[in-house]
Amino acid sequence: MDERYKARRIEEKWQTIWDETHLFKVETDVERPKYYLLEMFPYPSGNIHMGHVRNYTIGDVVARYKRMQGFNVLHPMGWDAFGMPAENAAIANNTHPAVWTYQNIAYMRNQLKQLGFSYDWDREIATCMPDYYRWEQWLFLKMYEKGMAYRKQAYVNWCESCQTVLANEQVEGGACWRCGLAVRQKKLSQWFFRITDYAQDLLVYCDRLPGWPDKVTTMQKNWIGRSEGAEIRFPVENHNHIIPVFTTRHDTVFGATFMCLAPEHPLVAELSDGTDQEAAVAEFIERVSLQERSVKAIENYEKEGVFIGKWCVNPMNGRRMPIYTANFALMEYGTGAVMSVPAHDQRDFEFARKYALPIIPVVQPDGESLDGETMAEAYAGEGTMINSGQFDGLPNKEAMARIADLLETNGLGKRAVSYRLRDWGISRQRYWGAPVPMIYCDSCGAVPVPEADLPVILPEDANLLEGGRSPLPTLDDFQQVACPKCNTPKARRETDTMDTFVESSWYFERYCSPACAHAMFDKADVAYWMPVDQYIGGVEHAILHLLYSRYFTRVLHDMGLTDYKEPFTRLLTQGMVCKESMTCPEHGYLFPDQAKEAKQELVCTRCNSPVTQGRVEKMSKSKRNVVDPKMLLDQYGADTTRLFCLFAAPPERDLEWNDQGVEGSARFLNRVWRLAHTWMTYTAGASAYDGPPEALDDALRQVYKRAHQTIEKVTRDIEERFHFNTAISAIMELVNVMYGIEPPQNKNDRVNAVMRHALETVTLLLAPIAPHFSEEIWECLGHTQSTLLTTWPTHRTDAIVQDEATIVVQVNGKLRSRFSAAVNTDEAALRQTALEDDRVRKFIDGKPLKKVIVVKNKLVNIVV
Repeated sequence: MDERYKARRIEEKWQTIWDETHLFKVETDVERPKYYLLEMFPYPSGNIHMGHVRNYTIGDVVARYKRMQGFNVLHPMGWDAFGMPAENAAIANNTHPAVWTYQNIAYMRNQLKQLGFSYDWDREIATCMPDYYRWEQWLFLKMYEKGMAYRKQAYVNWCESCQTVLANEQVEGGACWRCGLAVRQKKLSQWFFRITDYAQDLLVYCDRLPGWPDKVTTMQKNWIGRSEGAEIRFPVENHNHIIPVFTTRHDTVFGATFMCLAPEHPLVAELSDGTDQEAAVAEFIERVSLQERSVKAIENYEKEGVFIGKWCVNPMNGRRMPIYTANFALMEYGTGAVMSVPAHDQRDFEFARKYALPIIPVVQPDGESLDGETMAEAYAGEGTMINSGQFDGLPNKEAMARIADLLETNGLGKRAVSYRLRDWGISRQRYWGAPVPMIYCDSCGAVPVPEADLPVILPEDANLLEGGRSPLPTLDDFQQVACPKCNTPKARRETDTMDTFVESSWYFERYCSPACAHAMFDKADVAYWMPVDQYIGGVEHAILHLLYSRYFTRVLHDMGLTDYKEPFTRLLTQGMVCKESMTCPEHGYLFPDQAKEAKQELVCTRCNSPVTQGRVEKMSKSKRNVVDPKMLLDQYGADTTRLFCLFAAPPERDLEWNDQGVEGSARFLNRVWRLAHTWMTYTAGASAYDGPPEALDDALRQVYKRAHQTIEKVTRDIEERFHFNTAISAIMELVNVMYGIEPPQNKNDRVNAVMRHALETVTLLLAPIAPHFSEEIWECLGHTQSTLLTTWPTHRTDAIVQDEATIVVQVNGKLRSRFSAAVNTDEAALRQTALEDDRVRKFIDGKPLKKVIVVKNKLVNIVV
């Protein structure tokens, strides 16, 4: 064994051995218990960042730990390879999205291998490969057959200059991120999945995911947004149209004094046509179309609208209500129409005051008398019904039920449930994505691509057009196709591609049988491996990716392809990796190596200006507060990098970067290495001691018991909480105790046997955390089998019983001292020891004792 720990040499050696022996390869084996560990697969951006390193290190520890426990562990890796970032990078680097993506995959694969992650690379997938996306095209066709996929007109963010659709993230302050010109809302035909058919089931099962963080299930519940209320039908005056409105406050219907329609509502243009308001409405719609129409954005807009020249009738009291189109009404909520009750909704109140519309209170709080003329704000609380005909005098909650009864009895409306969740729009007018497998024929309409013709292959030799526009509509070889129904040669292929969330909504099933050529996956393999036992990823995916994955799993279940409804049994959302940012007055944000210390202050390496240290925040390229994992690998090696990521913070909390912490992790591994080197010759040939602790003298018994206590704690910390930081801390404490034993001058089999046991324990407990390091020591100890194939150590019950307890001493509730005492020492002895403690006496001398509280084995609290 080398005297010095040489990380790079050791890591290269063991990565080669693992690769040559196919150590991480796994197969379906129904005779063994399975464990499916999965981290959210990355987008191949070109370089892994510290967030990746932390995420994948957490997963790798669990995968290795479970493997050592005897589980058949599936731990795959792949690439979420389609999407906008590749197009953006292609434009920025004057390259092709496919070339850029495949180069990045190769580079990042090598980076991940350098970190020693135990992936079965034979199962690697990339979603941009035809043998992957052909099966989501197949599923699309099946969903289309069952009415789960459909096409309709929908509004999108449209840049006229770039002639392209933009995602919400590409709209910055209402302008195109690329050209800076105004973005507008434009109606285009889009493909949708009927996720709303599963809204209630998705909601109910949020309470059947005990292995998920509460914050994630709460976010999903809020996104699904179930509301119970009533649908009320408002007839348009002198017209055959009915405007249905969903409301959760049908107790206030008698106070509705005007109607608001979303500018996108189809009735706005139709009803205003030919009225004096036609021009004003058209101008308003055009102006609103240039605004961002997200929920968050409209909350900050001034409430405004335009009368459309028509009236509707309140079905409960016959009141004529002017119809407005308003910027705060959204087509995606409810029915796109708002029954405006200004006395009891603040948004409606502000609108009514602005446009001098009547305000009629219908729910009065106890002890007050509301007057619509003098109200300063809307009243949204409970109370007694007024101005509501036969319902006057009733508590408003009771009136709700009675009003709903009346609506249903008279055919004016009905009880209803509404969801915030809307059907999933999957169309993207982008190039780098999976083509939608549909064909348009002038005679036959929309026709699905025959299954035998799948996959519809994205032409990877096509180049993006000016401004990043998709070339697909201009490619005759791609677009022109014969109609599968009537065989006319003049049919047109769909040129939209699918949302990249489609690819990530089922990739975990494909990992179970990635080479399956006859189906999306082999049903027997999926039945064995799924659901995923532990899923790990960022909380930023709490809604869309996780919700869409749950939805897709239900679709597969209802098609008889799977026998489970939830894809992920347990979910861990790891915290972010954070670091303070630094700015220079001349050069702006600086990378860490662009600041140096000079005369006890930080200065810019480029201009020597004083550097301002900002707050600690998520590492990001824009703030330049990033640490390149390659630098850590070159300087410290993979195992030190892994150890720091695990030791610095519990996985669910943010990790604050600390250079001293990395140094400390390196020092610890070197300390263990020196300990192993010191004892290697003494323990050679010795068998690890496995007898009772009572047979050992005090010092050896302490080491032996501490080894078993550490096994118990590390196992519990990994198994129950994934608290690797406290597990590592326990291993460090064991190493400290081991350093208290001096190598014997003469041969001492008992000492060597106990120290071999302790050294093997440290090595195996570190094996999932620092695998290369542990493999090397394990081999030096004479073992020929990998630590990964070695059984995880178990503790002896008689060796974890503590001989001593640490007693905390408080004076008036404040910690003043500690001492050790034999377990179950009687209260009188604990009291006496505490009162005689020198550190305690200075706080109690000369003061009368009021009482002394003793908690056996734990605490003495002295009250003076």
